[in-house]
Amino acid sequence: MAVNVAGAGQTEQTCSIARTLEVLGERWTFVILREALAGVTRFADFREQLGVAPDVLSDRLATLVAAGVLEKRPYREPGARIRYGYHPTPAGEELRVVLGALQQWGDAHRPLDGGPTVERRAVDDGRLLSVAFVDDTGTAVPLDRVAFVKTAAYPS
Repeated sequence: MAVNVAGAGQTEQTCSIARTLEVLGERWTFVILREALAGVTRFADFREQLGVAPDVLSDRLATLVAAGVLEKRPYREPGARIRYGYHPTPAGEELRVVLGALQQWGDAHRPLDGGPTVERRAVDDGRLLSVAFVDDTGTAVPLDRVAFVKTAAYPS
């Protein structure tokens, strides 16, 4: 649902999911973000890794920068002009959970015959990780015990 909360005739989505998809919902965005979280920072490296058209890559990177998911940082190779690298912000780092959930779902419901190509593991001890809902005591809550409950901010 969209309502006029932005002012000046602009309509802003009241649904958190819809607002998130305004930033992340375009094709290529999650794989660009996956590469950025894996350490890719340079435009040419994104292109090489993904095979994405330069205009599409430019657009997606600009959207992620404008939304505060990535930040541009200048760099210069010897004898070359200044270029910009793209680095995850703290908000971008938080999207690891979303990427992990998408990967976990894909591994379970769209598996490859040879198994997953990447596993989620703890850096400290290498233990396998899964994405879950966790309550305020740190306890994982089974999916069948999770409800999305409307609040007073829900438009009527």
